[in-house]
Amino acid sequence: MRPPPWLHSPSIALAALWACVDSRGATGPRPPSFSRATGDGSPGALYVATNAATGNAILVFPRGGDGTLGPPSRVATGGKGSGGGLGNQGGIVLTQGNRQLLVVNAGSNEVSVFAVDPDGLELTDRVSSGGKQPVSVTASRELVYVLNAGGAGNITGFRLSEHGRLQALPHSTRPLSRQAPGPAQVAFGPDGEVLVVTEKATNTISTYRVGDDGLTDGPQPQASVGKTPFGFAFSRRGTLVVSEAFGGAAGASALSSYDVSESGVLAVVSASVGTRQTAACWVVITGDSRFAYTTNTGSGTISGYRLSPDGALKLLSPSGVNGTTGAVPIDVALSGNDQFLYALSSGDGTISAFRVNADGSLTSQAGRGGLPAAANGLAAR
Repeated sequence: MRPPPWLHSPSIALAALWACVDSRGATGPRPPSFSRATGDGSPGALYVATNAATGNAILVFPRGGDGTLGPPSRVATGGKGSGGGLGNQGGIVLTQGNRQLLVVNAGSNEVSVFAVDPDGLELTDRVSSGGKQPVSVTASRELVYVLNAGGAGNITGFRLSEHGRLQALPHSTRPLSRQAPGPAQVAFGPDGEVLVVTEKATNTISTYRVGDDGLTDGPQPQASVGKTPFGFAFSRRGTLVVSEAFGGAAGASALSSYDVSESGVLAVVSASVGTRQTAACWVVITGDSRFAYTTNTGSGTISGYRLSPDGALKLLSPSGVNGTTGAVPIDVALSGNDQFLYALSSGDGTISAFRVNADGSLTSQAGRGGLPAAANGLAAR
């Protein structure tokens, strides 16, 4: 197994050793909703950033209605990647309705915007991220925030126009809980009124209240229930589910869930429900809020959880294994209709593919190989 990508950053390596290692594409409109029980699928696409230091690009994999992935096309972002691991989640995101695709350029301190058209991706803008080494980006309606991990670290806001142009939001830059805390992800809550940032090196989850003007108050640092909080996702009901890598300790990783108040205060619902695997890092939740999944970077597996209406978590399998991926899985994404789950593995340059069954179990199917070692970020529709 290769060393975790975040070990390329000395400050992060000291805080969390071995945890969470690290032309135009033919794309179509957002697929309609479906029922997992009927298996009625629709075509879509999968997006991965090459993160190459010589020039970042998006690999666009066409996705068939049966979940199969075709050969990718490549679309340049106009910026540069880091060429190595970022220890992040949310390096690529689709905006509401899949109208735009946002991607960080960690090597050139920029964010690129693409329009998602029936004929492919079209680059519409590329702007400074407002800091150094952007690793995560999030959008809520026309508001966009970027998490910059380099230097002291910060979050910075932008307005996104309907034409895919980003305009920096004056006075929006806010600090993290302390300098260089090893931040992993930034994301809005479902209503766009709270921002959340996970910090690996401080075992902290910071929240920011978002005002009507798009500016934030904060940070409001709060202790994570478990060690090394990394990736997270919100359910549509507003439950926050956070992975805990526990510094990469064998078999120690977990997921916790929280209620989040309007003021950004976290209340624990389920505390550190173990995966029984190693280095849980990336998290996704199905659109119906019934199931959550995390990739276990140290084990090469995926753990699934049932998510109850009150936000409580329960493992789907006693072993904690619902799927086996390639070596060193570093990101996970659900297709827009939740019928298929995909995991990006940096250890062998593969994408593992699974059908999501009605009971939340996963059925493995053919994926893709040949991805560059530095590939980072995963988004699907």
